[in-house]
Amino acid sequence: MHVPYRRLDRTGIAPVAGLGGGKGTRSVACFDEDTTSMAVEAARAAVRSAPDVEPASVWFATVAPPYLDKTNATAIHAALRLPRSAPAYDAIGSMRSTLGALRAALGGRGAALVAAADLRSGLPGSGDEATGGDGAAAVLVGDDGDGPVLAEVVAWSTATEEFLDRWRTPGESRSKLWEEKFGELHYTELGVEAFNAALKDAGLTAEEVDHLVVVGTHDRAVRGITKKLGVPPDRLADDFSATVGNTGAAHPLLLLAATLEKARPGQTLALLTLSDGADAIIFKTTGALADHRVARTVAAQVGAGGPIAYGKFLSWRGLLNVEPPRRPEPSRTSSSAAGRNLDWKFAFVGSEAEDGTIRLPPSPNDPTRHAMAEAIGTIVTYTVDRLAYSPSPPIVFAVVDFDGGGRLPIELTDVDDSEVSIGMKVEMTFRRLFTADGIHNYFWKARPVRGEGG
Repeated sequence: MHVPYRRLDRTGIAPVAGLGGGKGTRSVACFDEDTTSMAVEAARAAVRSAPDVEPASVWFATVAPPYLDKTNATAIHAALRLPRSAPAYDAIGSMRSTLGALRAALGGRGAALVAAADLRSGLPGSGDEATGGDGAAAVLVGDDGDGPVLAEVVAWSTATEEFLDRWRTPGESRSKLWEEKFGELHYTELGVEAFNAALKDAGLTAEEVDHLVVVGTHDRAVRGITKKLGVPPDRLADDFSATVGNTGAAHPLLLLAATLEKARPGQTLALLTLSDGADAIIFKTTGALADHRVARTVAAQVGAGGPIAYGKFLSWRGLLNVEPPRRPEPSRTSSSAAGRNLDWKFAFVGSEAEDGTIRLPPSPNDPTRHAMAEAIGTIVTYTVDRLAYSPSPPIVFAVVDFDGGGRLPIELTDVDDSEVSIGMKVEMTFRRLFTADGIHNYFWKARPVRGEGG
């Protein structure tokens, strides 16, 4: 899972925008993050937790795709160095796209990776701006032949109906909402219907549900329906509304992962998603959950984070134009050059010479390729550049020595220049360097190692 490092204090919104805000914080993607880069980070975490499982397919769901008329999931595929025989598909449009991707993955052959990411925003002072959050989540699905199964799908029931309560036409930066009561009535009826049908298929009662996760972009419907499902209120999972916000397409998988971190073997989990209808899934946890460990839990990521000022948030979102450094903007990336260097550009692969020397970038003359994306590095020197072009100056460049060999000058992210020091430990993260002529230039940056909560 991936919860961005930055947090916006909602109390800082109203003094600037004149309305909106509230209590708590929301997660904010850095200026160099988009839904694809966040999905890569979530996918890396999922694969890292199951190192013996190679996904046979990739499914990527989002409401805010960096590209249209081009598959975004192929970047995730490239970052994971998956074989050409593993297909990659997008599922784009709404929170329900995540459930569609998950259902398609469960119906396929072999292990599959399902990733979802979203950037949630709205006009300054709006409810969507305050209650939204940015983030990504990814899960591996398969059977016992692919690897240890943490939770089995016992039942899945859906209820679908066409009605308009939230919409956004292509090209618009904000969503529009119909009157709340209208959507609440529809979602309550559909959600109860799907939930009861799933319980019946599973042969369970509501009292036998140990953990209940309810997600949707209609806050009033999500709050109201929990009282009608018959599940004891103390079994309702935290929705992270006070700390992260609603991460849209990523939210069902994010809350599912967070709930699995707390669950015990043999328990029943129910996931109810309200989006253009309702999907209710009943899971049963297995004994493998007791031995499962992740390097960076959802709970730790939610509890970590650094502040961001509201003005900078607006600038990163393109809602406040500030004076950029007076330097030429970058030229567009060469598609052919990127195609010749996929492993270096998307997977951060170096080369290993016969004498064991690690070269970054890789040398075509070296016989061995060396994966470096998971390597930890140490800053040996750095500089703060306040003149180079950047959407969020200054840029911090550091020379990094990697454990096991290899040295590279690389840009830092998720850090204030005052925090950087020689000897600081850093890890690699997949980011978007810039966009020119509509082409996103993805590569890798380094960020401080902040323990489990990084």
